[in-house]
Order: sequence, then C-alpha cells, then structure tokens
Amino acid sequence: MKHVDDKIMLGHGSGGQLMHELIKDVFVKYFDNSILREQTDAAILSIGLQDLAFTTDSFVIDPLFFPGGNIGKLAVCGTVNDLAVSGAEPLYLSVSFILEEGFPIRDLEIITESLALEAKNAGVLIVTGDTKVVNKGKCDKLFINTAGIGRVRIEDRHICKAENIKSGDVIIINGSIGDHGMAVMNARESFNFKIKVESDCASLNHLIREVLNKAPVKFMRDPTRGGVATVLNELVDKIQLGIEIDESALPVNKGVKAMCEVLGFDPLHIANEGKVLIVADEQNGQEILEVLKKNKLGLQSVIIGRVVSDHPGKVVLKNETGGRRIIDSLSGDQLPRIC
Repeated sequence: MKHVDDKIMLGHGSGGQLMHELIKDVFVKYFDNSILREQTDAAILSIGLQDLAFTTDSFVIDPLFFPGGNIGKLAVCGTVNDLAVSGAEPLYLSVSFILEEGFPIRDLEIITESLALEAKNAGVLIVTGDTKVVNKGKCDKLFINTAGIGRVRIEDRHICKAENIKSGDVIIINGSIGDHGMAVMNARESFNFKIKVESDCASLNHLIREVLNKAPVKFMRDPTRGGVATVLNELVDKIQLGIEIDESALPVNKGVKAMCEVLGFDPLHIANEGKVLIVADEQNGQEILEVLKKNKLGLQSVIIGRVVSDHPGKVVLKNETGGRRIIDSLSGDQLPRIC
C-alpha cells in the first residue's frame, strides 16, 4: 500500500498481486508471527504430540446459485480443500451465516441442505457456528464464513511448505481448468452461451488421501482465486527455481475455451474449485497419475509442466509453435465474486 489514502478495490480480493500486497503491507505487518509467516492455505499447529491444520474462509459469491453448486456447497468444498492440500485429513468445520433482512428462508434451506450434504460426503462434521442478520442493503443477500480443523500425519507436514522441490519435478493437475470462474460469470452476466459450462466445485480430500497413501508428494495447492497462474507464481517465489508449462497439455473444456476466447480471458487466471496442483518427482508423478485417473474427480489428470533451473522466479508457457511467454499473477481484478 503506497499511500495512506489508498482505497480498497475489488482487485484486492482477486487472489492476485494486489491482494498479496494488501496481505503483506497491512495484515502481516500487524499480525506477524512464525506460523502466519508461512502464508499457507492452512496453518499447521503442533499441539502436544499431534499436528493439526487450521484454516478459515469467507464466501461472498454472486450469484448464490450457479451451474454445479451454490454458496453452501462451495463453502464446504473450499474449506475442506484448503485443509486437504495442506496434507491434512479434514475433521471439523464451523459455519457462520450473515443474512440480509428479507432473504427467503426457502433459499436458506436449500443452501443449508446442500452444505450439509457436501459435509457428509466429505466426511466432516459441522460442530459449531453463528448467525447474524443485518438490515436490508447492508449485505448482499448472504455471506458465509467457515473455519476448518484437520489432522496432519508427520510424513505429510512438509507438503504446504514446498520443501525439497528440485529441477525435473513434474507438475500435475487433476482435470480441466477455469470451469468454476466461467460458470459463475455466465450465470451472473447471462451471456447465454450455447455450450454448457459447469462449476467443478468438489471436495477433494478423499482423492488427495488416495494419492498420499500411494506415493510421496512434495507440494499441493488448490488453484482458486487467481487460478493456476497465481499458484505457480507463488511457488517459484518460494523455491527460487523456474517452471515451464506446456500449453498443449493444459486441459481446458470446450465451453471454457470458447468463453475465454470471446471475452479475452486466459484460462490460467480463472478460478477453480475442484482442482489440485501436485508437485512430485518424475517417477512418483507417473504413479500419482495412475491413482488420480481411477477416481471420477481425476479422470482428466495430466502432467502440465516441470520445475526447471532456467529463469528462476518465472513461470513460462511454451506454446504449440515453439514460442514462449511469461505467465504472471493477476495484477488486478478479473472475475469479482467467484468465491
């Protein structure tokens, strides 16, 4: 934040560079401690002989209902996935509702039922919560805040820290990118594209546990706000190596590709809510792919790139004609209110 009179913009919540500047220049500045400094999706806490993962998230999506889910399902998936990609087994959630006066109780029931069903499918318990109602016009229909706790095995404690990554390691994703962001945008703006686009919103903890039980993983992250590009840029900043992505390997569904071409978006910057990026050494990568493809949430799994010693701190996309371009994080706001 360069000036004291700067104002918060939508871009500060995009998951890109503006948000990271806000976190660094305001929140970390005042909250700084050794645990927070890791800036992982879930904080890893040692309590006695047990390591626990602890995370929190807020959901302000517009619209509340979208193809493939609603804000209730999204709240569970987002929180469960933040725990799972940190190497944790999700166990317990809190759920708090901030409701606008006049919100239809029937819609609240549908959302709550969906939330409960997703929690059951993920194998987590909702054990506490809170409800607030604000005057009409003081919030946009409904906001949900969650917190989650999970158990971390000693052998998985390193996953969120991106340790021991080296040149030659492969980068895997479990399916198509950009589905969630484009589905939400289409529902909100009513573009009426003839090709169906549906959110990938899903809890990935069972899929991830299958992988961790079979092969070692060096790093995982779910590419939500800011998309795959932001996660990979955060990673190269941590490891001081480079990453090369093969454009021809990127799985992008036809509907998402068509919308991005018409609207001028890059699928690498679009939000996902049912995807995990995994970094592993090449030998283990093949084994991980086999595990992923046996699960319905991993049928499109593919290696999209590698860690390289060249261009440290940069993510480079290789296109089909042999050209290369640097992929940066989002600098501003591309898709407001997608989570």
